[in-house]
Amino acid sequence: MTPGTLVDILSWTLMAAGICFYLTGALGLLRFSDFYCRLHAVTKTDTLGLGFLALGLAIASGSLHTACYIFLIYLIAMASAAVNGQLLARYKLEQEQSKDDS
Repeated sequence: MTPGTLVDILSWTLMAAGICFYLTGALGLLRFSDFYCRLHAVTKTDTLGLGFLALGLAIASGSLHTACYIFLIYLIAMASAAVNGQLLARYKLEQEQSKDDS
C-alpha cells in the first residue's frame, strides 16, 4: 500500500464515522419522546459527527492551509451549536414554567 492509499482509507473512515454519528443523532431525534432527550441526542452526536467529518476532510485535503480553514469552520460551528442548544433548552424551560404558573 502506498502512503496516499493509507491517507485515503483513514480520511474516508473518519468521514464514514462522522456520517454514522449524524445518522444516530437523527434516529435519536425521531425516537426519543422528551424534548430534552431529543436536544441532548442531537447536540452530542452532531458534535462528534462534525468532528470526525472535519478531521477526515482535513486529512483528505492534503493542505495545511485548507486544514486550518476546516478547523476554523469547526470551531465556529461548535460555538454556535453550544449557544443554540442552551437557548433552546432555556426557552423550553421558560415555557414550561410559565405554563405551570398559569
